[in-house]
Amino acid sequence: MPFALTMSSMTEKVLQNPKWPPEWPYSAEDFARQDESDDELFYESPRLVYHIDDAAVGALTQYYAEEFKDGDDVLDICSSWVCHYPNQWKGGKVVGLGMNEYELSQNPVLDSYVVKDLNKEPTIPFDDNSFDKVTCVVSVDYLNKPLEVFQEIGRVLRPGGECILSMSNRCFPTKAFRIWLQTSDLEHVFIAGSFFHYAEKFDPPSGKDISPNPGRSDPLFIVKAAKKK
Repeated sequence: MPFALTMSSMTEKVLQNPKWPPEWPYSAEDFARQDESDDELFYESPRLVYHIDDAAVGALTQYYAEEFKDGDDVLDICSSWVCHYPNQWKGGKVVGLGMNEYELSQNPVLDSYVVKDLNKEPTIPFDDNSFDKVTCVVSVDYLNKPLEVFQEIGRVLRPGGECILSMSNRCFPTKAFRIWLQTSDLEHVFIAGSFFHYAEKFDPPSGKDISPNPGRSDPLFIVKAAKKK
């Protein structure tokens, strides 16, 4: 338990007063992947499975229950057959953007969906100021053009709207970008926070450890930021 408390405190401190370099600090090599074949081939076969364990899913759903407001219009990027949104939440329009059409078609919370590879074309096909929330579940590590994607997230969010990233330590390693595989959980929080910072459309990001059973189930971290008003 002392480690859990320390980890939670450290997660929050990572983004409390970060020393950002004055310019985008990453190189193209940082976002290279072991498998640079077409992502559409990798995601062609449906995977109707959870990518974090049940305890972590429960923690994420509870977090959403505290963050979402009834009537919120929500976009889930890197979406799939499940978003882990709370059952009691009454959303406005709920839209998924992902890679596999069958998975998206099986998602019961989506009102509509778009099949799109953000690594091939990092644009989000919606109007400015369209959503109150954008979510991304354990998938930010697959985005090899994160600056462009986060600028797009900022564009489609309404002023004051939030982007909520959830992150664990599980991934498809051949498709995760290089710098992610070379860094720790706390460094992942910093990296994800930096994407918000350099997109220049967000208030300062924050980090939170919502791991349900440290050391006994998947860890889970939140990095979020609100669009500047």
